[in-house]
Amino acid sequence: MATNEISLQGTTAAASWRFYYELTKPKVVLLIAFTALVGMLLSTPGPVFLPHLFFGLIGISLAAASGAALNHIIDQRMDALMERTSNRPLPSGQLDSPHAILFAVGLCVVSMVILTLLVNPLTAILTFSALIGYAVIYTLYLKRSTPQNIVWGGLAGAAPPLLGWCAITGEVAIQPLLLVLIVFVWTPPHFWPLAIRRRKEYARVDVPMLPVTHGVRFTKQQIFFYSLMLLAVSLLPFTIQMSGYLYLGGAVVLGLGFVYQAALLMKTEGDKRAMKTFGYSIIYLSLLFCLLLMDHYLVMAFPALGA
Repeated sequence: MATNEISLQGTTAAASWRFYYELTKPKVVLLIAFTALVGMLLSTPGPVFLPHLFFGLIGISLAAASGAALNHIIDQRMDALMERTSNRPLPSGQLDSPHAILFAVGLCVVSMVILTLLVNPLTAILTFSALIGYAVIYTLYLKRSTPQNIVWGGLAGAAPPLLGWCAITGEVAIQPLLLVLIVFVWTPPHFWPLAIRRRKEYARVDVPMLPVTHGVRFTKQQIFFYSLMLLAVSLLPFTIQMSGYLYLGGAVVLGLGFVYQAALLMKTEGDKRAMKTFGYSIIYLSLLFCLLLMDHYLVMAFPALGA
């Protein structure tokens, strides 16, 4: 009997921690950590100071997890009415709000302590600003008030490369700001295909996503326009000699691929290609940042390949 009780308690505890883990949106945090890491590695031509890299990644990731948990807390009533989100820990009743709030605040506090004491105060300030921008300004206000919510709210989500750069150098520079610009322009054509697919759910909960307020056809046109703008913006690292010809070639191919996906989406009826475009957008950003790293270290080894 005692053995069964211990086993049951262990199972319950494991399930509880799994719910907390789901609050952090781990896949999103992983992408944030990756783009922050790229910012770190690009910040210096030589070896990166490992303690700042390690504690910077930990602090930035914990802050991102805190913002994700706060997003769950604020959106729980809305999430309960949407098929895609109804099984999240809060709307499904697997966790309650007080525990989730305590968890989110705890992550934020630990993050700020790590970044302030073990990295540098500037990174802590910028990371906290990004957290507030996403969890409060976007989730609480922009998401519910304007069809341009993804555009302006995406600024907070575009910050990780800058945060990573600052964690290593302790300063802001033009190079990481270009990386921020790339992620900023990428965000609308990344998210709007998903919004097209889920437009009826967003309409049901009165969230003014672009396909709800302006229709699917207009949204597809905007995705195509942003894909062209993204292609142009992605070439800027080469123009300022931040990257070399390897990155330039890869950025052109990936960018044209995004334009092609957006064109197919625009020509296809309804939302049939929406998720394919959404999926390509994730592959695009991951490969683009991988190219930045590959080019960075290749140019270090063979300077003649630089811009």
